[in-house]
Amino acid sequence: MPDLLVPLYSLPPEPPLPEGITLRPALPFESHVLLAFVAKHFGAKWVDECTVALAARPARVLVATEGSTLLGFACYDVTCRGFFGPTGVAPEARGKGLGKALLLAALHRLRADGFAYGVIGQAGPVEFYQQTCGAVVIPGSEQGVFAHALA
Repeated sequence: MPDLLVPLYSLPPEPPLPEGITLRPALPFESHVLLAFVAKHFGAKWVDECTVALAARPARVLVATEGSTLLGFACYDVTCRGFFGPTGVAPEARGKGLGKALLLAALHRLRADGFAYGVIGQAGPVEFYQQTCGAVVIPGSEQGVFAHALA
């Protein structure tokens, strides 16, 4: 999967959220809930990245919630400076636009932090990112920063 480059200076606005859903930075005392959610739905490597995101102040991981239920998350500026991801939405919450909302909210935060471009590492749904935020494939990036990761 290739890395993608996103011009942050031309992002679309953040979309409205469905009624009853909020998007905000994760709080330190929610770490156990977030990390268990990520482990259950996405795996150990993403738990590692979320752990780093939670250590930043403010946290560099956004959560989508409905009441006290976690629906999704998005990390930014964690794996490498200016990177977006990992991100994920609970299977039962998909189709509500939360992935798009989390993506754009995180990219807008990267822009506010002074980045002109963001990188989406090892992007799975390339077309989604191209359509949502104008991402373009970085040639020769299929292995990317993860090429020599410990197993």
